[in-house]
Amino acid sequence: MPSPTRTETPPQTEGASLAHGLKQRHLSMIALGGVIGAGLFVGSGAGIAAAGPSIVIAYALSGLLVMLVMRMLGEMSAAYPSSGSFSAHAERAIGPWAGFAAGWSFWVLLCTAVGLEGIGAAKIVQGWVPGSPQWIWVALFMLVFLGTNLAAVKNFGEFEFWFAALKVGAISLFLVLGVLAIAGVLPGTDAPGTSHLAHFLPHGGQGLVIGLLASVFAYGGLETVTIAAAESEDPVRGVARAVRTAMWRIAVFYIGSMAVVVTLVPWDSPEVVARGPYVATLDHLGIPGAARLMDVVVFVALLSAMNANIYGSSRIAFSLVERGQGPKALAKLSGGVPRIGVLTSCVVGFFCVLLSYWRPDDVFPWLLNMIGAVILVVWIFIAVSQLLLRRRIEREAPEKLVVRMWAFPYLTWVALAGMAAVFVLMARQPDTRVQLYSSGAMTVVLAAVGYAWQRARAKR
Repeated sequence: MPSPTRTETPPQTEGASLAHGLKQRHLSMIALGGVIGAGLFVGSGAGIAAAGPSIVIAYALSGLLVMLVMRMLGEMSAAYPSSGSFSAHAERAIGPWAGFAAGWSFWVLLCTAVGLEGIGAAKIVQGWVPGSPQWIWVALFMLVFLGTNLAAVKNFGEFEFWFAALKVGAISLFLVLGVLAIAGVLPGTDAPGTSHLAHFLPHGGQGLVIGLLASVFAYGGLETVTIAAAESEDPVRGVARAVRTAMWRIAVFYIGSMAVVVTLVPWDSPEVVARGPYVATLDHLGIPGAARLMDVVVFVALLSAMNANIYGSSRIAFSLVERGQGPKALAKLSGGVPRIGVLTSCVVGFFCVLLSYWRPDDVFPWLLNMIGAVILVVWIFIAVSQLLLRRRIEREAPEKLVVRMWAFPYLTWVALAGMAAVFVLMARQPDTRVQLYSSGAMTVVLAAVGYAWQRARAKR
C-alpha cells in the first residue's frame, strides 16, 4: 500500500491539454503587470502615513522577499510547467493534501478578489457617471472578461499585454518626472533636497512594521505568470525569461516610486492618503489633470486584476480537478479553454459583490478576513516545495534546472524566516491579527479535507 503522506505518481503537466496561445511578449508583460495593481497606486498611501520616509525600507525588505519567492517559483515552474503552478509543485514535493490546501485557498482568494476589484472599478466609473448603480458596472465588467476568457487564451494575453503596458508606462513616466523634479530641472519646480526626509522614522519601529505589512500585500500577483506559462508556446523558456526580466524592474517600480513620493511630498500630507501618493505627487508638481489621469490608471489596474484573476482561478481549478481534487465539470475543456471553470469563477466573484450589499456588516467582512493572509500561506508552500524539490531535480533530472534559486538552500531558508517574521508581526497588530487567524483557520480546514481525501484515495 502506498504511503498516505505521499502521492503515488507525480502530478501531470496539465498544460498539454490546454491551448498554447500565449506568446513571450504576453508572459513578459504579465510578469511585470501582475504585481502593479491598485494596491500600489492607492493603498500605499496608508503605508506612507504610518512609516513616513522609512516606507522605502519597508518596500525594499518586502521586495527582496518577493524576488526570492518569484525565483523559487520560477525554478519549479520552468522544471515542471503546470497550470496548477505552486499547487502542483506542493503536491509533488509535500503530498496531495498540500496541493489541495494551497490550490483551493488560492482559488477562494482569486474569486473574492474578482468581486473586490469589480467594486473598486465600478466606484471610479460611478464618479464619472454620477447616479449610476455600482452593481450594473460590475456586471458589465464581468461579462466583458467572461467573454474574452471563454473565447481563447490569447484574448486574455492581449488584454493583459495592453493593460500591463499602460501601467508600466504610467509608472515609468511618473519616475521620470519625479527624478527631474528631485534634480530641480523640471520646469516650475525646485529641488526639494532632503527636507522631507528629516524625520525618517516618525512613528518609530511600530510605524515601520505597519508599512512593511502594507507593502508585503501590495506585491501580490506574481503567481499569474507561472500559471500562464503552461499555455505559452514554449513554457520552459517562457517562464524563465519572464521571471528573470521582471525582477529588477519590479524593484525599480516599487522602491523607486516610493522614494520619489517621500522625497517630493511631505509624508504627513493628508493628500497622500485621501487621494493616493501618486495623485498627491503629481498635484504637487503642478501636472494638470493629475487626478483624472490616475483615476484612469487605477481603473485599468483594477480591470487588469479582474481579468488576471478570472483566468488564474479557472486554471488553478482546472489543475486541481485534473489531479482528482475537485468537481470534474470544472476541468471540462472546450476549444482548449476550461469554460465551466471560467464561468464558475465569475459567478462566485459576482456573488461576493452581492454579499457586499446583502451582508456588509458580518458575512462580507468575515470573507475579507478569511483571504487576508492567504498569499503568505501560498508563499510558504512555495518555499517548502522548492526546498524539497530542488534536491530531487538535481538527482533525477538536472537538465530541468533552467532557472536556479540563488545560494540554495541558504536564501530559501532566509525567505522562510522572513515569512515567519511577517506572521509574527501580523499577530502583534490588532488590524491584521484577525486576518491571520481567519486565513490560518481556512488553510487548516482545507489541509484536513485534503489529507482525508488523500488517505481515502490511498486505501483504494
